[in-house]
Amino acid sequence: MALAAPLMTWGQKVAATAGANSCYVRAVKSLPGSHAFAAEFIEVMATDPRPTARDRNTVWALTADLNTDLPAEERALYISKSSNGGETWTQVARVDSRYFDSGIDEGLRNGLSVAPGGREFVITTQKGSFQVIPHGPDAVVKYIEGPRVPHDRPWVSIPKKEGDPVRAAAVKMTGDGKKLFVGYGYFDMEPLLFAYHKGRDGAWVEDGPLPQLPTDLDIFSMEFDRPRDPHPRSLYVGTGDQVYRLDLRASDLRSGKWIEIQGVEPDSAIHGINTVGGLHLAACWGVYVPVGRDRVGRLTDAEFIYHKDDDETGPNVRAYGIEIDPARPSRQVVTALTGVYISRDSGGSWKRLNELPEGEYRTAHFNADGSVIISGLPGTFVANPFSSGCLPHLKTREEADE
Repeated sequence: MALAAPLMTWGQKVAATAGANSCYVRAVKSLPGSHAFAAEFIEVMATDPRPTARDRNTVWALTADLNTDLPAEERALYISKSSNGGETWTQVARVDSRYFDSGIDEGLRNGLSVAPGGREFVITTQKGSFQVIPHGPDAVVKYIEGPRVPHDRPWVSIPKKEGDPVRAAAVKMTGDGKKLFVGYGYFDMEPLLFAYHKGRDGAWVEDGPLPQLPTDLDIFSMEFDRPRDPHPRSLYVGTGDQVYRLDLRASDLRSGKWIEIQGVEPDSAIHGINTVGGLHLAACWGVYVPVGRDRVGRLTDAEFIYHKDDDETGPNVRAYGIEIDPARPSRQVVTALTGVYISRDSGGSWKRLNELPEGEYRTAHFNADGSVIISGLPGTFVANPFSSGCLPHLKTREEADE
């Protein structure tokens, strides 16, 4: 059975935008930088971690303006803020090329965490992790002490030398802004997780490494079981092959043991983790939903993928993110290599969001009004796919051909 497909083209949809109940997709053009290829691709979005934070239409974004046509001194990472659900963005901080290496997989897996109130940030790059404090047109950027490339180099050769900072990836900060967890390692060292606490002078102080993960593959994603809680009980870590959980309630985290989540197929790169209503995973090749305390199940509905020009469907979607509306958990969005997919019934059924231009999408964020910020290589968009205005425009392919 074919899934529903919109009759209108993407351009027609944009032109037909209306009020809050309309089905619109609006391109965002206010992110900072050169606006060259991928400069408006949001790598990661983050919100105020405080449990008391009420304005869910305020969100921060990390973009990387690394186009090779730009002079090296003009390439930069930008932290931007939107207070109107992604419609417009204001530059908060510019991080110059001293703090990243655009020659090694930069611009795809940088991390971002926001301190309470958005007073400061932590970003991760190929040169490690950094505390970013907004200050004027640029920012005060401080290196957070982490592991270095060891003397015995990994067998995979990358352009780093002994003593260089190890690449940092996923990063998570607790809701009170007092504890920080950073994942390190990507071909320059075995994967490690470091814990930090906020010192009296406001700097991040290293507490040391967490227990060694039972894998030698890189760290892709991290999430707490209760993301806004100042004292989460568990930390989930997604790697290049599996996902693991660590109990954070132990008095000495370094003596803890990782619990492997059951139900994940071998060699699944866990690109995204969401814990609203249980553990949800965006992986390569599949999406997983919670079925128990430490177990997930893979969505295998043959209608999950709907390609615009091909009715051949299957469950193997290369997913980068799964977002769940905290106010309406039945609404879910998956960003993937082949596009964006939405579900209104907690993943029971899915539709491809064909109002977007074709391309690969990585991130999404739910606003308080139910609209969604969506970003990928084609750019950044604000969409309203769950409004009642969307439903009348949807017809099956057979109906559209009549």
